[in-house]
Amino acid sequence: MTKLFKRTDLANEVADKILFTSPTSASSSGLFLAAPRRTGKSTFLREDLRPQLEAKGALVLYVDLWENRQTDPGDAIVNAIRAELAKHDGVIKRLAKSTGLEKVSIAGTSFALDKLGLAQGISLSAALSALSDDVQTPIVLVIDEAQHAITTDGGTHALFSLKAARDELNSTRHKGLRVVATGSNQDKLAMLRNSKDQAFFGAPLVRFPSLGREYVKWFCAHADLGATLEPEVVFELFSKASFRPEILGAAADTLRFAFGVEKNDIESRFYEEVQLEINSTNKEAMRVIHSLTPLQSAVFQVLATAGTDYAPFEGKTMELYQSAMSSISPKSDVAPDLSNVQQALAALQEKGLVWKAARGVYALEDTSLGELLVSNGRSLRSAA
Repeated sequence: MTKLFKRTDLANEVADKILFTSPTSASSSGLFLAAPRRTGKSTFLREDLRPQLEAKGALVLYVDLWENRQTDPGDAIVNAIRAELAKHDGVIKRLAKSTGLEKVSIAGTSFALDKLGLAQGISLSAALSALSDDVQTPIVLVIDEAQHAITTDGGTHALFSLKAARDELNSTRHKGLRVVATGSNQDKLAMLRNSKDQAFFGAPLVRFPSLGREYVKWFCAHADLGATLEPEVVFELFSKASFRPEILGAAADTLRFAFGVEKNDIESRFYEEVQLEINSTNKEAMRVIHSLTPLQSAVFQVLATAGTDYAPFEGKTMELYQSAMSSISPKSDVAPDLSNVQQALAALQEKGLVWKAARGVYALEDTSLGELLVSNGRSLRSAA
């Protein structure tokens, strides 16, 4: 059985806050948790938070919008709800009766799926209400990497359908619905709740705590490398690795297969392997960036610098592109304009470097790339 670091106390605290109903706050609107990618957030949701919510009597539905990016986010959300409905024959029969259908097959073709509901005449609100009446317990829908929902019209429609369902299920007639949305970028996640025209306006947005010293102590105790690791030294390296546990794990795996290493050398070799993993990861990220065309590099650099103030097609931004181009490729005769900047942004999206909301707002797909560029303290295409 795989050994996992458990964050039971944190999960218990978060679960209590999710299920708590306050008449003076927006907590019942949902909860938004932000944490950088690959820092243990999804593992916490599946292995710690979900069991705690279920232990407190909640029915938990989970969907990861990052898992299959070929599926429209709206479809992914509805599919998760449909999969749960399929487990409840009584709910299906009531839904069939309410729509005048003689038979409903959730998993089959006779129960068609559309972007707004589960079948003709059946909305998400109606389906979740029927499910709530059947299970007689609060329902918690966890949407991992939820910012992808607003990259398509289908995803946006699904969020508004969930808002309607939330309003209905949080009435006194039902047991309640909580939507827990998580994301790897706080600025992007905030787009789902900062504006009055967003479905979850006003929902709490909090930064999810990174794994810390307790995790490092657990790792050192369970690494089983045949030598003692010093937690304070490992924590310093863990911090340099942006608190990504896979970096420590990869270093340990490499050392396990490094045959012939003397026991007295294991500790120092592990520290070296962690640093090599960090360097290798950063080098690969920079290699992708350096493969961009001069204009793509300029657009990426300006976006990374501007952050939430990025206005891709304003005159001032065009001047910034040109300035970056002059540094990146002084002899280039390409002048940034509306058309080629749009093409550059589309190319950056295809390469997985840039994220775009359906409303036309752009952001870095992975903010750690921007931080890496700043730490390097040089232009994108300067000589190594």
